[in-house]
Amino acid sequence: MRQAFLLVLLVFLGFSASAQTVITPKPEKNLVPNGSFENYRRKANNLKQSVPWRPIGTIDYYFKPSDNDTTVQKGAYSGDCYTGFRFQKRYKEFAQVKLAEPLHRGTVYEFSMQIKLAFWSNAILKSFGVLFSKGGYNKQGDAVKANMIDTVCKKGGLFKAHQWFTVKGYYKADGGEKYITIGNFSPKIKKEMVRMNLFKVGFKESYYFVDDIKLVRSKEFEEKIDIEIVGPNYRDSMQDSTLQVNKDIKVGDKVGLNNIFFDNGRYYLLPESFIELNKLVQYLLKNPTVEIQINGHSDSGGLKYKNQKMSELRAREVFEYLIKKGVQNKMYFKGFGSSQPVASNDTDEGKAKNRRVEFQIIKK
Repeated sequence: MRQAFLLVLLVFLGFSASAQTVITPKPEKNLVPNGSFENYRRKANNLKQSVPWRPIGTIDYYFKPSDNDTTVQKGAYSGDCYTGFRFQKRYKEFAQVKLAEPLHRGTVYEFSMQIKLAFWSNAILKSFGVLFSKGGYNKQGDAVKANMIDTVCKKGGLFKAHQWFTVKGYYKADGGEKYITIGNFSPKIKKEMVRMNLFKVGFKESYYFVDDIKLVRSKEFEEKIDIEIVGPNYRDSMQDSTLQVNKDIKVGDKVGLNNIFFDNGRYYLLPESFIELNKLVQYLLKNPTVEIQINGHSDSGGLKYKNQKMSELRAREVFEYLIKKGVQNKMYFKGFGSSQPVASNDTDEGKAKNRRVEFQIIKK
């Protein structure tokens, strides 16, 4: 029978470290696509812009601190972007995303996220956690406790003086879980809300900011259990990357992507493109501090504004593919239409060269 692991709340109070050299082990791959919410289609205040996240409800999306936020730790936990969940006595919100790869049966995973109670909240939640599922969360009946990491705060609720704190726990996979859903899974949200000022009556609202969601294989339990690997071992395959990028590559350099295929006049990637794109995935996973921009280009045939739009959509398609594969690097995308040809548009061969996708180094 599969074990369930209790959630641990970590509040970091500071520590002193001895002056010695420490070799930092290579971090595990984060299976939560766009877990820090830094990548987006366009600036809008709904979470659906932060691909590939799916909001259930109207979850807010932030690009900067709220103008009226006067707390010490205002804004995102890291980076610039973060999100916010609203809870009222008859209303609650969820955020759902498809993992970069399905979970392996018997493997223990470590989940963590940063949360902070908004300064305008007048109530605190008792529980806030994550659900692992094969098909996603659609109704209350999908919230199976055995597939959750959930908080247990019967007294006081989830609050740390309007500062960020870590919610963390361990999950042993059934195998095949493809989605995580973040939120409160109590059937009656009203009972989960604790009023901050007991002498005030009336409307209650809990609002939590969320950032830096991570799911990695647990090193702590890896040696203690038998792990059954289902499908390809992605970590090992990363050692065989054939993507050739010069070691002396510098900011501003552009690298063309070969064998990227689209149907004529369409922007959806064809499966033949995945081999090349997976090489780029491997390169970015090995170089998590590199920031890139995906550039789309077209030939000069057809209407100029249509070429511009198509080149942007194709760049966006590559951008979203990388995110869905678990790339956490900061990325951008942009379409240039036919404004930057690399060959003559007078021949079919030249036009083929001009219809291209490339990535540009923005920051190393």
